[in-house]
Amino acid sequence: MKFVFFIHSAVSDWNHGNAHFVRGLMSALTRMGHGVVSYEPRGAWSVENLLRDHGVAPIVDFARAYPEIDVRDYDPASPSLNDDLARAVAGADVVLVHEWNDPRVVNALPPLVRAAGGIPLFHDTHHRPVSDPESIARFDLRAYDGVLAFGDVLRDVYLDRFGVRRAWTFHEAADVERFRPLDLPKSTDVIWIGNWGDEERTQELRDYWLGAARRYPELSFVAHGVRYPEYALAELAEAGVEFRGWAPSVHVPAAFARSRVTLHVPRRAYVQALRGIPTIRVFEALACGIPLVSAPWLDSENLFRPGDYVSVDSPEAMWLALHRLATDDDARAEQAARGLETILARHTCGHRAEQLLGIVEELGSVGAAGGTEGNSEQGIGNSLQTQTDSRSTEAACT
Repeated sequence: MKFVFFIHSAVSDWNHGNAHFVRGLMSALTRMGHGVVSYEPRGAWSVENLLRDHGVAPIVDFARAYPEIDVRDYDPASPSLNDDLARAVAGADVVLVHEWNDPRVVNALPPLVRAAGGIPLFHDTHHRPVSDPESIARFDLRAYDGVLAFGDVLRDVYLDRFGVRRAWTFHEAADVERFRPLDLPKSTDVIWIGNWGDEERTQELRDYWLGAARRYPELSFVAHGVRYPEYALAELAEAGVEFRGWAPSVHVPAAFARSRVTLHVPRRAYVQALRGIPTIRVFEALACGIPLVSAPWLDSENLFRPGDYVSVDSPEAMWLALHRLATDDDARAEQAARGLETILARHTCGHRAEQLLGIVEELGSVGAAGGTEGNSEQGIGNSLQTQTDSRSTEAACT
């Protein structure tokens, strides 16, 4: 089959964590023998910031790490945008349109994809349906054959609040071709890779992370990320944390390998409104074989086994767990092995690619049977049944 992706950017992951999983998914599909093309808008915000701060070297690194991904661009301001999009989806069996796209593009694509004989799917790995629903309301989601949402709670939001006919839970996962354990000498005790959080977890970072650095000045703490305000950089320095700036995702496995332990401090949206959705960093850290300690977060979908990572319920418990894993080689090795085992068994991009193929097969069967179109009364009844079926199917699969 031919898959066409429309995403904010594949070549840049500067403050663009959505790129991590989508890159891995595209790569997995190509390894299975499918054709994959990725389209991104010219002048994408992530790319422009990347070039401004780091030049072209990270883009070259991406091309070397992902030679199988065919990346093309388009001009979202072009007067011939519809014609350009029609050419892009010609011959496509499946078109995945990510949530972080211009509404004009999101809304223009479904009829063009159907005219080309393909299946249009909307893909969401973000929290805007809850945190900024007005932005999602600008999309004509009823025109899509379904929504892929990266958690049960988000899937239900799409079904209940945005009137989509079908939605599946489609979690992110680790690209284990790149994110894997590396045998490198340790030079750091505790590593944090992530942004300050736009005030979405500022106090939590102070309590769980910087509190640990102050409690154990004998341990080395390192941070990578972007968009740290001056006051945050001052707080890191005062706590004894070395800030090393942005780390391209292709360099993250080596950064993890040189460190003894990492931590997860979820944004409040994923603790409260979007319970059960881990960030991509959880999958990637465990895939790299580094022990992970998490601030309070409820794994309501049972994605992980108890003990795959250390879950704490207070800042003091976080401090103690980080210190234990940074100083106990045996405990660290046992913890890392357990987390890696679950990733390889359940949460690789290959697993998600297989799930996507199953969804496409399911949609093909629906289409062959006549779909859910018809008169308005019949359509409403089928829509409600589809919502029920989607929920029960996903409950059995996740």
